[in-house]
Amino acid sequence: MKKRRKIIIMGAAGRDFHNFNMVYRDNTDYEVAAFTATQIPGTEGRRYPKELAGKLYPSGICIYPEEELTELIKRFKVDEVVFAYSDVSHEYVMHKASEVLSAGADFTLIGPNHTMLESSKPVISVCAVRTGAGKSPATRKIANFLKGLGLKTVIIRHPMPYGVLRKQAVQRFEKLSDLEKYEATIEEREDYEPHIRNGFVVYAGVDYERVLAEAEGEADVILWDGGNNDYSFIKSDIYITIADAYRPGHELIYHPGETNFRMADAIIINKIDETNERNVELIEDNIKKFNPRAKIIKARLEVAIENPEAIKGKRVLAVEDGPTVTHGGMKYGAAYIVAKKYGAKELVDPRKYAVGSIRETFEKYGHLENVLPAVGYSEEQIKDLQETINNINCDVVISGTPTDLSRIVKIRKPFYQVCYEMEEIGEPCLEEIVKKFLKSRKMI
Repeated sequence: MKKRRKIIIMGAAGRDFHNFNMVYRDNTDYEVAAFTATQIPGTEGRRYPKELAGKLYPSGICIYPEEELTELIKRFKVDEVVFAYSDVSHEYVMHKASEVLSAGADFTLIGPNHTMLESSKPVISVCAVRTGAGKSPATRKIANFLKGLGLKTVIIRHPMPYGVLRKQAVQRFEKLSDLEKYEATIEEREDYEPHIRNGFVVYAGVDYERVLAEAEGEADVILWDGGNNDYSFIKSDIYITIADAYRPGHELIYHPGETNFRMADAIIINKIDETNERNVELIEDNIKKFNPRAKIIKARLEVAIENPEAIKGKRVLAVEDGPTVTHGGMKYGAAYIVAKKYGAKELVDPRKYAVGSIRETFEKYGHLENVLPAVGYSEEQIKDLQETINNINCDVVISGTPTDLSRIVKIRKPFYQVCYEMEEIGEPCLEEIVKKFLKSRKMI
């Protein structure tokens, strides 16, 4: 009997499970000895369930903390380690590769040809070079344009399965109540809720072959809404990548954002109003050098708040989208920008008020000062977030997260939600690119 090659998959509850499903499940040439987990609190110590793992894994597969990787390689006599998570520097990836190689195993990155699903429907993918670059506003803009043309658009979101995995194989979100049905975390709500409010069905889950099949059953067009800076799980007819003018050069030094940058049919240079012209020029130069066929779109984020008068002269707590200011590396987001724009007297430093897991988040991400990341991967973390917010001595709480935070935590101070949409500047524009494609398919 042929010896099966032993594998460990390094992940963060997303790309890792997809790579397993696409390449290793039911593949008798391999034995996946373990998953490791990082980035997302609480994902280690779980098990990839037998219901999803397939016939070769009747007991499922254990998920260990990544800190145990070297020991796991030796314990399980592992032949190969597969790296499968996103928004990390190229230097970080190679440090992990060196750790794996020093333990005697091979180090592997699995590419799009082995992991992208083929769809029977037209697919438009929106990805990015970094977390927080502005994928969601671009996705919303495309979705609304397609809706205006009378095309039924279904959005498939990059996975965030942080709950009970066997219950999350396929998730369909049509109503806000579905967020409670699937026990969605704050991070999931940030991405699903705006689409639901705009009247779109959102699919997500763990098993994306099943997710795609169900989405195709009710869609004219599939719209992939990417997570972090990962590349799409689906082969795309139009591949759009968002570059961030606030972080020029990151398109070449973060994994797998550079993959998206090089693969893109169109690159949106976003947030050009928040930075200087040289930053935009640097990204344009990199496009011309590394992906000259890509169309270049310039855009800004239009931020707004319902009652700007409530901010002027006040002590403001700025609550920001969690992934953007944590592993995305941003120092601030939309709430901070709005507070400055409308004359806040002070942006309160939340660090000394933080409790439990929120305090640990600040310790891990030392670049954060005058913003509070809205992290809520578990019920315990949501409670810590609520206590932290209510501990803080401020006049007003402003939330830059796309979800309505007041539906999740009880906030005892005046609370205002920031809205932001993408506005293109000049030509070409997204609508022009999408319309040209649809005409070529005789869909309009």
